[in-house]
Amino acid sequence: MNDPIEFSVSEIAAAIGDPTRARILYCLLDGHARTSTELSVVAEVSPSTASDHLNRLKDQGLVAVSAQGRHRYYSLEGRPVAAALEALTVVAGASSRKFVPNTPSRLRAARTCYDHMAGEVAVALLDRFTGLGLLVREVAGQSYAVSDDGEAAFAQLGIDLEATRALRRRFACPCVDWSERRPHLAGALGAAVLNVALKKGWVIQDLDSRALQITGGGRRELKTRFGVKA
Repeated sequence: MNDPIEFSVSEIAAAIGDPTRARILYCLLDGHARTSTELSVVAEVSPSTASDHLNRLKDQGLVAVSAQGRHRYYSLEGRPVAAALEALTVVAGASSRKFVPNTPSRLRAARTCYDHMAGEVAVALLDRFTGLGLLVREVAGQSYAVSDDGEAAFAQLGIDLEATRALRRRFACPCVDWSERRPHLAGALGAAVLNVALKKGWVIQDLDSRALQITGGGRRELKTRFGVKA
């Protein structure tokens, strides 16, 4: 009779061992989320075949899926999966490919995403919010809680967290960034952060596009307050 751990390992190894699924996994190793259509191109298979492979990888706990509008974005299921793939890369002596965005630079730097901020700056801000311990990702991974330090930091920005929580919408959640393919902050708190940035003149919104222009004062504030280089 097989040991449960050995059986689980063999199942995971079989999932990784298929060349098509391996291409998909290593494509996601850079930390950027992609759609099944994009992954089908990478894996050189049809979209329907890619979906079948992605379902297998999801069943084995190797990839996670995030629904956003009519799109579904796939990413690696956490750091342990990435670490395992990195270890296999060392053994195989190969290197992973990097995600190269083709978004226009004026939109990639900073833009609006519905009512919150997106782009390089927004992704960097969320990284700092979590890195500084201001936001803590909750167990399910689809929302954030504000720490005691975060309560103070957001209050200093002029955000009324009690009023923000009272709004009839999600409070703070990750949103897969269109250009960076990593999460930025969405929800009521994300909207509040953008509102503060606009009111304080850190960013100026273009009249004819979603692009946000980061002002000189905004660059200084982002660097001083959060260590974000814009």
